[in-house]
Amino acid sequence: MSRSTTECAPLAGQIAVVSGSSSGIGRAIALELAGAGADVVIHARESRQRAEAAAGAVRDLGRQSLVILCNLAEAAEQDRLVDEAWNWRGRVDIWVNNAGVDLLTGNAARWSIEQKLEALWNVDVLATVRISRDVGAKMKARGRGVLLNMGWDGAERGMRGDSGQLFAAAKGAVMAFSRSLAQSLAPEVRVNCLAPGWIRTAWGEQASEIWQQRARRESLLGRWGTAEDVARVARFLASADAGFLTGQTIEINGGFNHE
Repeated sequence: MSRSTTECAPLAGQIAVVSGSSSGIGRAIALELAGAGADVVIHARESRQRAEAAAGAVRDLGRQSLVILCNLAEAAEQDRLVDEAWNWRGRVDIWVNNAGVDLLTGNAARWSIEQKLEALWNVDVLATVRISRDVGAKMKARGRGVLLNMGWDGAERGMRGDSGQLFAAAKGAVMAFSRSLAQSLAPEVRVNCLAPGWIRTAWGEQASEIWQQRARRESLLGRWGTAEDVARVARFLASADAGFLTGQTIEINGGFNHE
């Protein structure tokens, strides 16, 4: 017996936007949504080469893709992303606010605490709030839609150190905002938050053995998570299978080990 179209491609005919999707978790989410049948808008801050490569990977899956480059630290650029993405097909069914500032690698790792906090607040928090409110209002007026925001599993538990404090402040704000936005946009629009734990992205690949051991120790499953682990949860939350889930924060950490 052949599987139905819905089973094979649960997001068939849908339009998705994934911010920060030229690499890492965002790229994995974009490809997972495309694999489930969605056409996908790829967003990056400035790397057209990586963004076009991600868009090419979407097309290799038989879906269509659009690339938009913009700096989400600026309000005008946030507005442009929403306008260009929405106008591509006259609608957006799934919007994933994945873009965030990388403070752990590159030049940003050497910034002052104040510089890091300002960057996190502008991109991870303010951009997520402004874009979610704009897109959410459009979706609600249309009568349907899914919004997914990006939190952090340590935001409610806390983690010592400068990075723990900074990410808890930013991602904790996103998680609290998402719960309130879900109430404002229901029942037409579902809003949920992904809260990854130790995910092996660029920083995890080069982290010291101390961090490697900690990541494995703090997961009940005894391993790092992968970008694909996060992407599969995003695909589920975007689909009709999660039709009775809204206002939730889903921790993706292999089960946090409290010992």
